[in-house]
Amino acid sequence: MIFKYKGINAEGKKVSDRIEALSLEEAKSKLKAQSVIYHTLNEDEPAFYEKFDFSSKYKIPPKELSSLSRELSMYIRSGISIVSALKIVQTHYEKNKKMKLFLSTVSTHLDEGQNFYAALDAQTIVELPAFFKESIKVSESGGILDEVLLELSRFLKEQDRIHKEIKGAFAYPSFMIIISLVMIAFMLTFVVPQITGIFENMDQELPGSTQFVIAAGDFFSNNFQFVLGAIFAFVVLFVTLRKKVYAFSYGVDKLMLTLPLFGEIALKSELARFSYIASLLTRSGVPFVQTINLSANILNNLVIKELFVRASKKVVEGKLLSKALNESKTKIDNAFIQSIALGEETSQLENVLTNVSELYFEENREKISLLLTLLEPALMLFVGGSIGFIVSAMLLPIFSMSIN
Repeated sequence: MIFKYKGINAEGKKVSDRIEALSLEEAKSKLKAQSVIYHTLNEDEPAFYEKFDFSSKYKIPPKELSSLSRELSMYIRSGISIVSALKIVQTHYEKNKKMKLFLSTVSTHLDEGQNFYAALDAQTIVELPAFFKESIKVSESGGILDEVLLELSRFLKEQDRIHKEIKGAFAYPSFMIIISLVMIAFMLTFVVPQITGIFENMDQELPGSTQFVIAAGDFFSNNFQFVLGAIFAFVVLFVTLRKKVYAFSYGVDKLMLTLPLFGEIALKSELARFSYIASLLTRSGVPFVQTINLSANILNNLVIKELFVRASKKVVEGKLLSKALNESKTKIDNAFIQSIALGEETSQLENVLTNVSELYFEENREKISLLLTLLEPALMLFVGGSIGFIVSAMLLPIFSMSIN
């Protein structure tokens, strides 16, 4: 439960904020522990728009979590305690109520004597990645919290940069596809039916291409709302099945891996992410089997995720990861398995994983660049060819009539 309060803090300043507690009595105890004398303390009613927010927890954007991790690392490295660091960082989020409440709640748990990991795990405001919390847990006990926070910051920043790079790269092709489909639909629905009246009194038989365009135009014109509804229903059904039905989502991910070029990009993107986070967790001191499972949990492709989860079970039985991956029915890049085997033989798995992630990230950048180079002229050809076909199909009977 979230409670809203107004009062005076230990410095004699007026404060107005929120606090998380299981009950009103617990909220009072927490405020007392913070030396806050409250005037009002009531359960916070969510704003009207917040009532329609069906997500149970706030998900911090990777860039924001990266910035938070970097700031905390900097303060801890400067000799400031984690409690003081959180209170300083909290002042940077005056406009972001969720983040401010999250930091305030974690600070409260720390004041109660919990360690940083336990405080992060106890709060219910924000959903943090499992690998993030596990890295904190291990690094805190090992006395390397500042180093691991900095590594987490770098990883999250790199992931955010790659995501934006891919999103930006596909923005123009996506725009072109949408515009071309809208133009074709517009011509078939509104332009073609206006021209078909010319051909009604013609004695000659219309060319096949013209008949096809007229039929398509009649269909779109008479069923325009149905077509829009069908497209909308398909999108909603696809998204729902993707989120709710594991078998469907698994099938889509499996199909994605079989696509030329796209499949290779998707596979190497997942292997790069796995390698990077696995190297980070290994450096943090996380047990290897747990490292595999946590690294697998950040993957988006269910086929690859399941591959590593199954492999981790074989590692528990005493097999090497490289051997477990090699024996799997799901085949991945052989170079990746050989690199893992080399790292296991030389006891340099952490460094090998780091190098593999960098290599795959770089390869994917080159492949995406190649894909866009091929995609842009192909899209232009598709748009020009489609519109040209419609125009020529409608003009062909008119030219034939003029010649006759």
